[in-house]
Amino acid sequence: MERLVIFDTTLRDGEQSPGASMTQEEKLRIALQLERLGVDVMEAGFAASSQGDFDAIHQIAQHVRESTVCSLARASLRDIERAGEAIRPAERKRIHTFIATSPLHMEKKLRMTPEEVLERAVAAVKAAKNYTDDVEFSAEDGYRSELDFLARICEATIAAGATTVNIPDTVGYATPELYGEFLRALRERVPNSDKAIWSVHCHNDLGMATANSLAGVKVGGARQIECTINGLGERAGNCALEEVVMAVRTRRDYFGLETGIHCEQIVPASKLVSSITGFPVQPNKAVVGANAFAHASGIHQDGVLKSRETYEIMRAEDVGWSTNKIVLGKLSGRNAFRQRVKELGIPLSSEAELNDAFLRFKDLADRKSQIFDEDIQALFRGSDKRRQRDRYEFVSITQQSETGERPTATVVWTEDGVEKRSTADGNGPVDASLRAIEAEVNSGAEMLLYSVNAITGGTESLGDVTVRLSKGGRVVNGTGADPDIIAASAKAYLNALSKLATEAPCNPQHAV
Repeated sequence: MERLVIFDTTLRDGEQSPGASMTQEEKLRIALQLERLGVDVMEAGFAASSQGDFDAIHQIAQHVRESTVCSLARASLRDIERAGEAIRPAERKRIHTFIATSPLHMEKKLRMTPEEVLERAVAAVKAAKNYTDDVEFSAEDGYRSELDFLARICEATIAAGATTVNIPDTVGYATPELYGEFLRALRERVPNSDKAIWSVHCHNDLGMATANSLAGVKVGGARQIECTINGLGERAGNCALEEVVMAVRTRRDYFGLETGIHCEQIVPASKLVSSITGFPVQPNKAVVGANAFAHASGIHQDGVLKSRETYEIMRAEDVGWSTNKIVLGKLSGRNAFRQRVKELGIPLSSEAELNDAFLRFKDLADRKSQIFDEDIQALFRGSDKRRQRDRYEFVSITQQSETGERPTATVVWTEDGVEKRSTADGNGPVDASLRAIEAEVNSGAEMLLYSVNAITGGTESLGDVTVRLSKGGRVVNGTGADPDIIAASAKAYLNALSKLATEAPCNPQHAV
């Protein structure tokens, strides 16, 4: 069977979801999981957008060996140079350069003529070849471009050395039949189309990203799909990796393609990305949702009991659900804990960091009889490594709430190591605790989202809280986990305030 290249852009396009910014260590954790998942290419970031992105790409390039490490770059020599420097340590490396090609973008955004765009694109590909033989060219807003001009620029960039050509549906405007035919017609107009792999990158604004991507493969002849874990991405998100991979695998009879994805790593990847970004996975999400393999109807239950194939086209264990089991408890020792941390792909900088995490694990095990992988991942969101950068640190909370009375809360935290204390009332205990913090910090930030998600089942589950704050045009997600939802909420709010206070805003990133 032919090979379908899986290009994951969770660390670049996925991070462009409002509030989904990740630390360098968090990006490395996800990159190592993507490598275990078996993605062919991981777009680790946009090196020219900020020093933080450059450093994250460089670190990932030093650690990842099995997957190609890629950096995005605009069609400018400075961007190409930064991308080349960032990916230099990688064993397999790619530069992904792009420029807009639709009449609307060229006129209104770039203020360039088509000839100028063509010249810039060719120059960018040639410059990128100085750093790596693996160069991808993307025609931003390609689906809304004029076919004749798009054919010219694709032919020219392939001649200049592009080994992959990407035709994105940047704004999610396409429909499957039209997008597939558009790509097929384009490839027929490009004389040297056989000299490059053709790629699709579809956004989900109309809910058709997966369908459009698969149509681009089946009808249009593309052999690379660009996607993200959980469909994360700008606006309504991108094509979901788990959906296209399992579609190709389940309907091998129709697509006649294979991927290099280790499907049992799909659910662990989904849970890790959700845990780090604070974006919960909806229960009815295909493949990775909690209800994806649940059967409530009596007729369905009866059928599955008699023969699984009656209502299931995939096995839950094939995508990694079987890994969601109890592996550790209060009697578990340090070596067992260390091994599970290693299996989960959580990088450890020192023995001290492991010891610190193990103490938190023991404390959690005393309060919670069943410890799941998600619990362990949540422990490392509060690691010493991250705490050293947090300006605000949770210490304790006391709250009083009874029917008919207005709840009050007293929160204790540190600000740059100095202890602070504040008391406030509110409409509920969570509202009171967050009001208490804000009364002292006086950040003036607007809360865009407050979300609670039980990390695992049962009433003693860790509560995973996400708080999204906005200030001065910046949007950040703060996360906190604790068996006590009130404490988790305070932790999440303080984490978000720390990000607002310490994270320098990046240069604007660009959707392809």
